Amino acid sequence: MDIVPQLIANSIIAGSIYTILALGFNLSFSTGKFIDMGYGVMMVIGGYAVFYLSKILGLPLPVGILLGLVISGLVSYLAYTVVYKPLRARKASGAVLLIASLGVLTALQAVIAILFTSQFQTLSGLLSGNRVFEIFGGAITAVQLTTLALGIFLFVILAVILKYTMCGKAVTAISDDEEVSKIVGINTEKIIGSVFFISGVIGGLGGMLIGFDTGIEPIMGLPWLLSAVTAVIIGGIGNVYGSIAGGFLLAFAENFGIWQIPGEWKSAITFGILILFLLFRPRGLFPK
Repeated sequence: MDIVPQLIANSIIAGSIYTILALGFNLSFSTGKFIDMGYGVMMVIGGYAVFYLSKILGLPLPVGILLGLVISGLVSYLAYTVVYKPLRARKASGAVLLIASLGVLTALQAVIAILFTSQFQTLSGLLSGNRVFEIFGGAITAVQLTTLALGIFLFVILAVILKYTMCGKAVTAISDDEEVSKIVGINTEKIIGSVFFISGVIGGLGGMLIGFDTGIEPIMGLPWLLSAVTAVIIGGIGNVYGSIAGGFLLAFAENFGIWQIPGEWKSAITFGILILFLLFRPRGLFPK
């Protein structure tokens, strides 16, 4: 098999996951105005919810997925309501909120490790079949094709919601100026809480897709979160539409970057790209 078509296929699949995760992160950042490290653990919660509900309890997979999405969304909403909202009411700085979200990430990861141990788990056994397709010389599984389709679907749905619905316009208004949004009568706290719920659902979905493709473990949230944040910075932080470009550009850079060098350098490539953009293009390719 020629390596280049497979590298392109791997880049497209990785870009799809990065795009999904970046969309959820960008939503919460654009309204909350702080980097929510706790978003990383929503991926873990989504994956382990399906693992527990469908693999241990034996519930039908669609039911497990639906309940897992609701659980990850509710946990994200509770994190906002219990931790972030009171801090925002006290006019806490972005650094304080960042540290608080890191505490959420660490605490929930520890709880998951206690409940399910730190052993690597896979969700692939829940699927009746995961066919492998060869497209232009590259091998792609059915799960990976589903990931690509869901990434496109989410992007289109969010774009439509933000542009044509009252709730989406309220989210856009809050991301532009929260104080002015309050003056014109928008219930900003309610909208931001809803955004964190949706962000948690998207993060949980990303975690499930990762679990079906490779596997899950309690500490997987932070590495994937850093990739999502890098994709957001490349595309333009606060710009939901830039997430898709940032996700795919990062994925192609990573996969082609390790073509001739060991795969252990993949994280170093991600970090190097992040530093370059922070130094020379901090507003990203598509500034808000």
